Amino acid sequence: MKLSKPTQFTFARMDTLPEHPSAILLPELAELIRREATQAEQEGALTNKQIALAIQQQWFTMLVPQAYGGLEKALPDVVRLEEAIAWADGSTGWVVTLCAGAGWFGGFMQEGFATAIFKDKNSCLAGSGAASGTAEITDGGYRISGKWWHASGAPHNTVFTANCRLHKNGVAVMDEEGQPVIRAFAFLRQEVCITPTWHSLGLVATASHAFEVTDLIVSAERMFVIDKDVTVTPGALYQYPFLQLAEVTLAANLCGMALHFLEEAEQLTHPKEKEIPAVVLQVLDKETAALDEARKLFYSVLDASWQQQLQADTVQNELLLQVSEAARALALQSRMAVDLVYPWCGLAAADKRSVINQVWRDIHTASQHNLLLYPRTTSA
Repeated sequence: MKLSKPTQFTFARMDTLPEHPSAILLPELAELIRREATQAEQEGALTNKQIALAIQQQWFTMLVPQAYGGLEKALPDVVRLEEAIAWADGSTGWVVTLCAGAGWFGGFMQEGFATAIFKDKNSCLAGSGAASGTAEITDGGYRISGKWWHASGAPHNTVFTANCRLHKNGVAVMDEEGQPVIRAFAFLRQEVCITPTWHSLGLVATASHAFEVTDLIVSAERMFVIDKDVTVTPGALYQYPFLQLAEVTLAANLCGMALHFLEEAEQLTHPKEKEIPAVVLQVLDKETAALDEARKLFYSVLDASWQQQLQADTVQNELLLQVSEAARALALQSRMAVDLVYPWCGLAAADKRSVINQVWRDIHTASQHNLLLYPRTTSA
């Protein structure tokens, strides 16, 4: 993938390497997550212990407004934590990231509905950004039908969010520019039908299955608009642009997986009983150093954008573009590091039962997300 030319924005570059995930995530938490990872992959979903841990730590609601019982954590702290969880296990990190990201929508939902869904201590939102549903405007609400293909954590989600194209009297509603009007909606678990469609190479335990509704009647309060100008909840977190928030959280996941892969690779390429070819050490050291540099840039830009959001109530477009650029650069370097080191890891890395193979499959599945593939030219 060829990256677009970076925009220029002055910010303080990190002189030291950002904290390693092992310094972010308590050792006992990382150990529990990893201990359950094999069983989770075999079952095709996160285990009860992994889910219970995420709920106990409030990971699913760390972006939910404090007014509804969420943590409303600062974005840089969220990103570092999500990188650390993905370092512990790719599927756990991915589910936490996607569900926490959907919880962020609570800042845009109507207060009454948001209060009702988040009072459940087990609340966990997820869904799809694809506009593959239709919402027919009715008196006081909407009649919705559609199918959405990837909802990470589907087996334990309590609320599903989905984009729909608005219709009125059977005709698509258009905006002033002649484009279909798309709105986001929230469905309760009992209102959706989940279809087991997730058969991916990696991230097996994310259980990112499809869900659908047919002629579902919902009230007007179920619709919400993801726009900082109409946010329901005040605070810097809900003024930060959704595109960049999504990009940085996903990129951090790939980086966490890559860091885990390199650690597993080092163990395989450094057996005590024989001498290591110099070229193997050179490749491993080179790719580790390259990933470290990408992390430095990534967190420098992310932190700068967050500080600007706090101080100026907005982030300049030039800096937002640089956030996007840094996120895709980190994702690219994460994939490159894994792919360049993998050939030196031997047959153990090709064994689908091995940890390193699972991490390899996870990162090559996560990297297919289109937000990390296609360069953006605007902040919208």
